[in-house]
Amino acid sequence: MLKTEQNITGYPAAVLWDMDGTLVDTEPFRIQARADLAAEYNVPWSEADAAFFVGKPLPVSAAEMRSRGVTLAEPELINRLVHQVLDAIRERIPWRPGAQELLARLAHARIPCGLVTQAFRPVAEYIAQSAGPDAFLKIVAGDDVTEGKPHPEPYLRAAASLGIRPGDCIAIEDTDTGAASAAAAGMTVLVIPHLAPVPGGPSRSIRETLTGITVNDLRSLQPGTRR
Repeated sequence: MLKTEQNITGYPAAVLWDMDGTLVDTEPFRIQARADLAAEYNVPWSEADAAFFVGKPLPVSAAEMRSRGVTLAEPELINRLVHQVLDAIRERIPWRPGAQELLARLAHARIPCGLVTQAFRPVAEYIAQSAGPDAFLKIVAGDDVTEGKPHPEPYLRAAASLGIRPGDCIAIEDTDTGAASAAAAGMTVLVIPHLAPVPGGPSRSIRETLTGITVNDLRSLQPGTRR
């Protein structure tokens, strides 16, 4: 059993998690869903095409796929992509290494978590509930915002929903797009690169994996205390 850690320093006041590639490895499901749709409409598709869409908001992906020849209306196209991914995760949730363990440590330290994702709410809610009934206090999904990542709106909205100053939060991300969003919101970002390298930056700390990350490791990221 984990020893309970009190959040003595008050930092971080909350941890805000990206989902795809950070909490769970669902991007392959999204890649397959887009590839299947491209094949159905005889749209040329390659590994470079698959990589192009990684990290992009669903409305952006849908508009791009329509421009390439998928003739579905945007709402129907998005619905197809969302539900193919949802069907896949109902069979198996591919948790990222160390993610569940860090969530447990944060719960024992009584540090609230939020989920901030480009995924639409049906997928986000399923993953959040699967993580445990109290794992995430708030969800900001892709269909909750006007501007997706790298705009700061998703992270600003998440901090506001928790009643916490953005600068008192740590965001955990796996992409440059997501890290840019959180940094623009005024947060320190722990970056765990997954499918592509992520450049460093003044608000970013980069680690290879979440495995073994402790609450004290997160506290050490507080501005002014980082070494």
